[in-house]
Amino acid sequence: MLAMNYRGPYRVRADHMPEPRIEHPNDAIVRVTRSCICGSDLHLFHGLVPDTRVGSTFGHEFCGVVEEIGPSVRNLQVGDQVLVPFNIFCGTCWFCERELYSNCHNVNPEATAVGGIYGYSHTTGGYAGGQAELVRVPMADIGPTVIPSDISLDDAVLLTDAFPTGYQAAEMGGIREDDTVVVFGAGPVGIFAAKSAWLLGAGRVIVVDEVEYRLDFVRRFAHCETVDFRSVRDMAVHLKRMTDGLGPDVCIDAVGAEASGSALQRLTGVQLMLQGGAATVLHWAINSVRKGGTVSIVGVYGPTFNAVPIGNALNKGLTLRMNQASVKRHLPRLIEHVRAGRVKPSELITHRIPLEHVADAYHIFSSKLDGCIKTVLTMPSSNERV
Repeated sequence: MLAMNYRGPYRVRADHMPEPRIEHPNDAIVRVTRSCICGSDLHLFHGLVPDTRVGSTFGHEFCGVVEEIGPSVRNLQVGDQVLVPFNIFCGTCWFCERELYSNCHNVNPEATAVGGIYGYSHTTGGYAGGQAELVRVPMADIGPTVIPSDISLDDAVLLTDAFPTGYQAAEMGGIREDDTVVVFGAGPVGIFAAKSAWLLGAGRVIVVDEVEYRLDFVRRFAHCETVDFRSVRDMAVHLKRMTDGLGPDVCIDAVGAEASGSALQRLTGVQLMLQGGAATVLHWAINSVRKGGTVSIVGVYGPTFNAVPIGNALNKGLTLRMNQASVKRHLPRLIEHVRAGRVKPSELITHRIPLEHVADAYHIFSSKLDGCIKTVLTMPSSNERV
């Protein structure tokens, strides 16, 4: 089969690789019809996750057709069109029983935090990803969701991560009616977080970024205010001036490890790797949000030390909430939002690039070329519905 093959920092290519096989009675093999490149894939691509091994296949946002099932699978049939949440989870452990699917204890028992994730290094279980023609899906009775007939495949693939993560970012903010919400980052997750803030009752939504075409896009899609941080000397002062001196009620970090905006943070976190990423946005969020406010974090950071102003958070009485999104928990509500026409996730897709040109796809997305918001890899052959 054809699959994305990681060859080292900034080097990926499409290679012919061995096809996956059923390894456990509850496995399924899915023929991929849509697979996205996620912003967090770029942390792997740029070499910021040390455990990323040459020969890995990335990709945790995909949907496809069930091609084979193990003997214990009861909830899927060959031929089903499914979307596959990026979390791999058992459904029965202490964490899954509480719908903390991203923290499943059984699929990544060596880890003390995150559960299993497709195509995201051995830190998250070493599972092969979905930027490939075929992928092994463990726990197939629990994770995959059959795509409703009235949901398009382009909308469905964005329900595997980007939309649920943006929605959970807003949900963790505990948004109350008329709250002012600031979202740092106008990538796909930040765009969905801004849209979701309105769904949860926000009275004002502001998005901060530096890329003008992304700011233009989020203004159109989420009908929000925007701030280009290149023109801001002190983010906390600027946002407090915009909010009658108090600061926003909720700040959302939808950026993570590779944030721009601070030369020192970039040097220590991205170039010298003395931190688990550049904590620029964490500083902005903690220092900008009002006293007693909430900071919600879905931006991905590495597992090492981060220089975070925790004293400021303590003295301001902040609530900090963070986690990988538990996709399965959000799917019923998000599917209803899509059906009702409140959100059309596929509007974020700007580029469709064949899997065989995956190196070009990563370059365009990573370098923010050609107005790229979201890239979908298309497969050489697929048995998908019209």
